This record gives sequence, structure tokens and C-alpha cells, in this order.
Amino acid sequence: MALPRVDAVVVGAGAGGGVVACQLAEAGLSVVLLEKGRWQSPFEERKDDLINQRSSLLGVAYGPDEAKNPRVFVDHEGRARVVSPRQGEYQANASCVGGGTVSYGAQAWRYMPQDFRMRSTYGSVEGSTLDDWPISYEDLEPYYEKAEYEIGVSGDVESNPFQGPRRKPLPMPPMEPKSREYEILKPAALRLGLHPFDTPLLINSVPRQGRSACMRIRWCVGFGCETNAKNGTHNTVIPRALATGNAVLRTQCVAKEILTDARGRATGVAFFDENDRLQEQPADLVVVSCGATESARLLLLSKSRLFPNGLGNRHDWVGRNLTGHTYTGAVGFFEQETYDDIGPGVCISICDYNHGTPGIVGGGMLANDFIRLPIQLTDQQPSGTPSWGKAHKDFMRRFYRRNILVFGPTQDMPTWDGRVRLDPKVTDYWDIPVLRISGDNHPRTRETANLQAERAEAC
Repeated sequence: MALPRVDAVVVGAGAGGGVVACQLAEAGLSVVLLEKGRWQSPFEERKDDLINQRSSLLGVAYGPDEAKNPRVFVDHEGRARVVSPRQGEYQANASCVGGGTVSYGAQAWRYMPQDFRMRSTYGSVEGSTLDDWPISYEDLEPYYEKAEYEIGVSGDVESNPFQGPRRKPLPMPPMEPKSREYEILKPAALRLGLHPFDTPLLINSVPRQGRSACMRIRWCVGFGCETNAKNGTHNTVIPRALATGNAVLRTQCVAKEILTDARGRATGVAFFDENDRLQEQPADLVVVSCGATESARLLLLSKSRLFPNGLGNRHDWVGRNLTGHTYTGAVGFFEQETYDDIGPGVCISICDYNHGTPGIVGGGMLANDFIRLPIQLTDQQPSGTPSWGKAHKDFMRRFYRRNILVFGPTQDMPTWDGRVRLDPKVTDYWDIPVLRISGDNHPRTRETANLQAERAEAC
């Protein structure tokens, strides 16, 4: 059944889709925003260490629905198996209004100018599809600033000499008071000749836009914010879009394919509504904003006479060059207490190692971690420490309040074989082919990650 035509249909109400819907609606266009998940309240999920979007040990609190959304993971030896959202191989992101911005840790980084010119900076990397972007940092800078001010970012990046030029400081000051980890790590970094600064966070450090300042509780990353101080699209731009009267949000709607006409132009989206009825939303403009992997999936599902291999996939590039978050770092254990229960935890960073290391392609930032819940420290015990029993309990009692993790994501090298595609056999609840994820880290990524771990240890 076809619904009334609108100017634009936006598929995915996460970080990107929420922003696009707001801009279009405030410009006077009629917009339908389709979201696979629900509009969730942080009060729906109790503050349980084992139920959060970061660890997913007992399920994914903010979606996607485990029973309805399997994927297929192919390991390094070519063996395929079905995985659920709670398994690491799934590469899960939240599936709800606001997407990952509901439960994310909310670090607010800009790319550096070199990140847009990786091939020009480092040359051709064997076995990698590394290339330059068609746009520059200077092209994006005004939009970085707009996002920082309209969504809301706190911190003090003026002490970061490696950042690209900016016209304005961040709109909110950094969090106060400083934590014990901050007071330990900052002088240590300065002694090493590094340039530490307050981590930029999409969290209110002061009351702003009718919402309160952060209460500094431990349950931040992986959880929704009960005080609405963590800034995502669900509590900033999506309410603005709906307030115009030009936008309609439809939740629990699963896109099946993008519809096209005889000329190959997008004309709308076919989707299953909250009652599992197949509907069509006609639109003059279709915006795909389902995250990196699900956006590729929707394009691959959208086959037609002009696009037999999927929309925009004439040259087999859709779904390829998949990169993720290769985190690396070091844990330090102390005799004195380093934990003071002041959230969100992450507060101090360095960018000295993002670029410029001879023989290394790229690099990465390093920062202290968010507050790690006890279950997460279990994965970072020294080798040989039991993960159960009295020895495990003794370790946790001694070191949970006496450790610091310094880590960060490493610049991933894209490869042709790092990809997602449609699985030929496995389908989801709506009988739509699921993602099949395959590929491995490039050797240069592992090389950079190992060096970053050594640098984190030195901190």
C-alpha cells in the first residue's frame, strides 16, 4: 500500500539520519524518518553491569532485536557461522531512535587534515585500497563547528597543537572537578614531552538547551543518560525536526529496498511497518543513513533491471573497504587507589601519535577509558590470572580501584576483501537476506596498533 508522497524519506534515525531529517524539515520539506528500533527511555533498562550496549553479555539493551536480526560471520579460515547481536563478531550498533548516540561514550573527535589525504601523505600501501577523500578538512570545518554547537560538545582542545584549524572553541568547558586519573596522567604525559588536553565530549558540562549538566555517574558508556545530559540526535535534532510539523517519525519499521523508476532514479522505500505489513513510502529524495554496514545492505538489496547487483554497485564497490575500531593500549596497576567513581571516566587525551611516525601509516589518539564496570576488567587481567574462583576475587578486590587503562582506536587500513555482502542462505525475521561479514586487519594496521600499545604503556 502506497502512502502519501513526501519530499524526502530518511532511512535510519541515528547520528546521521537525525541530523539530515532536522535540516530538511527546518528548510520546509516534508520528511518521513524511518527507524528500525523504538524510541527508548533510559529508565527502561536498569543499571545492570551485565546489560549494557558496550559489553552485550546478556543482550543488547538498545537493539537490535536478537531473535529477529542474525548475521553471518566468516572467520580467517573461511568458516561461516550465524551470530547474534550480543556476539562481538556481529559488530553491533544500537538500533533505536538516536541509534548509537543514545548509549555511546560520546567522544567528539574531528578528523585531522591528514586523514583526508592519506594516500598523498603515505603513498600507496600494498594490499590496501587507501586513498584520498574527494573533500578536505577545510570543506568540512564549518559543519564540524555547526554540529559541535547544535548538538553540544564540552572540553578544551586548545591545548592540542595537532588539530586542524578551527574558528571557535568548543561551546562548553570541560568537566569539573578533575578525576584522580586526570591528575595522574596529565603530569605523566607532560614529563614525556606530550601535549595532553581535555577530551571533547558530547556531554553537557553545564546546563544547556534546557537540559541539565552531567551528574558524573559511572553508568555512562553503554547506557542511556537518565539526566539527558548526554547529547545525541534523539534529544537534540530529532525533536527539533518533529517540532516543525514537517517531519513524521515512524518507529519499528524495517526497510526492504529502495524503489527506483525506469530511469534508475530513486522514488521511495519499501518497508515493513510495526505490524509487519509491507508498505511503500514514495518520496522525491531518499536518504540512506543506516550505519556503515546496514546502509550497504540496503543498497545491495535494492536490485532492478538497471542495477542487477544492487543500487550504485555497478563496479562492485558497495560493501567493500570495511574498517572498524582496532583498539589498542595498556593497563597499569597501582598500589594506591586511582578510582574515585567520577564518571564518565574518560577525560584526558593526546594526539601526538596520530601522524608523523617514520615507517608507520597513520596512528591514533590515546586517552584514558570510561569507567569500566567489574566485568570489563576481567578481560584485562594479567596473563595467568583465573577468571573465576578465589584468585579472581582476590585480584578484583585488590585492583578494581587501582588501575588505569590508556588506549584508543588505531588508523585502520581499508582492504578490498574487508566487506559485507548479502548471505545467500540466511534471512532475518522478515525473510530479507542478512549481512555476511568477512575480512581481516591489514598487516600495517596491526603494526601501528602494536606501536600504539607500547606508547600507551609508556604513559
